[in-house]
Amino acid sequence: MTNSDTIHLQKFHADQSRIYKNRARFSVWRCGRRYGKTTALENIASNWGAHGDLTGWFSPTYKLLLPTYKRILQMVRPLVKSASKIDAIIELETGGAIEFWTLNDEDAGRSRKYHHVIIDEGSLVKRGLRDTWEQSIAPTLLDYGGDAIMAGTPKGVDDENFFYQACTNKKLGWKEFHAPTSANPMISREALAKLPSEVPPLVYQQEYLAEFVNWSGAMFFSLDAMLQDGEPVPYPEKIDTAYATLDSAIKTGSKNDGTGITFWGYCRFPTPHLIVLDWELIQIEGSLLEAWLPSQFARCEELAGICGARYGSQGIHIEDKASGIILIQQGVRRGWNVHAIDSKLTAVGKEERAVSISGHVHRGEVKISRYAYDKLTTYKEMTRNHFLTQVLGFKIGEKDQADDLFDTFTYGVAIGLGDSEGF
Repeated sequence: MTNSDTIHLQKFHADQSRIYKNRARFSVWRCGRRYGKTTALENIASNWGAHGDLTGWFSPTYKLLLPTYKRILQMVRPLVKSASKIDAIIELETGGAIEFWTLNDEDAGRSRKYHHVIIDEGSLVKRGLRDTWEQSIAPTLLDYGGDAIMAGTPKGVDDENFFYQACTNKKLGWKEFHAPTSANPMISREALAKLPSEVPPLVYQQEYLAEFVNWSGAMFFSLDAMLQDGEPVPYPEKIDTAYATLDSAIKTGSKNDGTGITFWGYCRFPTPHLIVLDWELIQIEGSLLEAWLPSQFARCEELAGICGARYGSQGIHIEDKASGIILIQQGVRRGWNVHAIDSKLTAVGKEERAVSISGHVHRGEVKISRYAYDKLTTYKEMTRNHFLTQVLGFKIGEKDQADDLFDTFTYGVAIGLGDSEGF
């Protein structure tokens, strides 16, 4: 092998080495956020390929799979014989290969044979992964007596989630390795020490201690965190900008579309923070949304003026799903100040979005104005503050929750302050 055929892999940190050296035929890695599990697995797959082994890589979605494909391709480039992003296959001169599959396909891996299988972010597949494993993936290991690694961060206590089953039911034959975020020596010790006070306790337990948390019945967001000295805040005299987030998704079985919009004030100093300035929740026929939207741009401009926005109104961010797609298209065509919410943000579930922004709310970086706090409207024959009802009433694991304004809340915080994934 010449220098031009050499690939350079990232060195494991001590805890990654511990897990890899002690792995079993079927290993499940229960890891905290930023532990480095995906990076370690990418290096493992590259190493296996360089030694002539065939590896099947399985991810929940194509969006999660594609960055891994690109990083592995870059690592093994000196040995690449052929590579296809469309077919999701990297073949190496050594005879090794890494083939990529999404777990949206219940037949992922059928007809293939592998020395190794890697299932990344297995905890994100809420239902059906066990069937896919038993019927499609596990048989790919028969020819070579191959092994498998499944990795993920816990997502609640869920008896139907295969990742949870593999970690807790030893009869299934998986050897569990637990690795909290703190096991990564490259993470700042100072930052780790601050985490318990910066995020809600259950989020800290799940996301950073990598523990299985029972969210049943737990109220996720606290009103106290959104108040200042126990009171909603007045409209500020100066902000940097105002913007709005809109959810107009068509709800199955509803006669009309449920449309929610929340208006935000963003302030950069003394620390970045957001203020909920106003909100609206209406039922309106899809065909009338286009005529209704200009009044919301006007409201955003009005709020920008009231609060002395230095950079004015930044317009409305709209979820790019269902009727929202039409509104975005019409807005662009008419020159409105409209923005499609990043698909990376809309693609994840509302529970994941709630967890990702929870630190900002817990630290008091999101406040509610007196106007938005006192506001009452009638929606579906119920008169109440629908914003507070939806946001404060949200519970992880409960189905059929009213979510129009809740979605605008999570989108708004992620857009203004960023979330743990950098949106």
